[in-house]
Amino acid sequence: MTTPDNATANAPSPGGGTAAETGRFVIDARDDETAARASRLMTAHGEVELPAFFPVATRAALKMCTLDAARDLGSPGLLMNAFHLHLKPGEDRVAEMGGLHGFTGWDRPIVTDSGGFQVFSLPDLRTVTDDGVTFASPIDGSVHEFTPENVMDIQRKLGSDVMIPLDECVKYPSSPAMVEASTRRTVSWALRSARRWRETGGSDGAGQLLFGVVQGGMIEKLRLECVSALAEIGLPGYAIGGISVGEGPALIREVLGYTLPACPEDRPRYVMGVGPPEDLVDAVAMGADLFDCVMPTRNARGACAFTRDGKVRLRNAAHAGSSLPVEPGCDCPCCTRVSRGYLRHLYIVGEAAAAILVTMHNLRFYSRPMQDAREAVLARRYGEFRREFLARYSGGG
Repeated sequence: MTTPDNATANAPSPGGGTAAETGRFVIDARDDETAARASRLMTAHGEVELPAFFPVATRAALKMCTLDAARDLGSPGLLMNAFHLHLKPGEDRVAEMGGLHGFTGWDRPIVTDSGGFQVFSLPDLRTVTDDGVTFASPIDGSVHEFTPENVMDIQRKLGSDVMIPLDECVKYPSSPAMVEASTRRTVSWALRSARRWRETGGSDGAGQLLFGVVQGGMIEKLRLECVSALAEIGLPGYAIGGISVGEGPALIREVLGYTLPACPEDRPRYVMGVGPPEDLVDAVAMGADLFDCVMPTRNARGACAFTRDGKVRLRNAAHAGSSLPVEPGCDCPCCTRVSRGYLRHLYIVGEAAAAILVTMHNLRFYSRPMQDAREAVLARRYGEFRREFLARYSGGG
């Protein structure tokens, strides 16, 4: 497929970092009006320009899109899930085939989530203790155990660039006592994870990087205590977990508003699982650097495309005779070749080609605001960029 003209604007630089370079984090510019920053993170599979968005390829595959296409569309990295990959095909099989990069052919950075969220979404199939989590596989009922140590070992074998430690994510709302217990456990598990990471060769400048996960529910005191405890461990980066679990956008912004500034300034800040475009733009203004979410691919399967003017719901009858592209001016293969009217027809008759085409558009869309955000920070005008973006982005049609 043809590569969009600026699809590689925030893609990793060719090649990976040397042992001395891996984990190097450089802040290139800070916005004058907001806490937004333009930065770079060196991984074993290239340097990523931040802020950036990583699509979710849970089982080492994107829904309705090849990894080659995602690369051409400007996706700088991917998120994969250690829980699902442990169950099938298993980390040993992946290791035998060259780790996730050799297994998939993806040559850019990969983050592996620990699978903690997936484990804790199975309340009837798991038992949690301070030692770890025992759970029944949702595939065949077989019993598995996750501990901070073996989750590190699993991700070592998977060969990702950034590993996420086992953490405990509680639903919203939960009692303060439950949130406090889960936060304490998350910190304890982070200490054990970091110990195993270092025992197996981990450091800021070697191979796979370890990001701590900040939990604490919607309780400011617990969030800040968790950040402080994780910062004492001294890790290459910090992820904000336990948000977008049903609390709504206003509360998400509130939590990010006091959590992001508390994270170490000289390390990347990764907001996990938050994906609405307006939330990404707001989070960058608060100092976030990296994001992941299923929204670009999931919404495409539901006939919803993202544009700078808001969402376009392609099953709507208003698009039946439209010769417009999904987003005028977009350089993706969907927008440069087919119309909204054709896409609506494909959705109505149940053709998978509709979801494939719109997935490509959504992935391209999600790469562009991050590129534009970086350029705005470098120009010291992120506040202006944010206002312009949010004023234009609306409910769509």
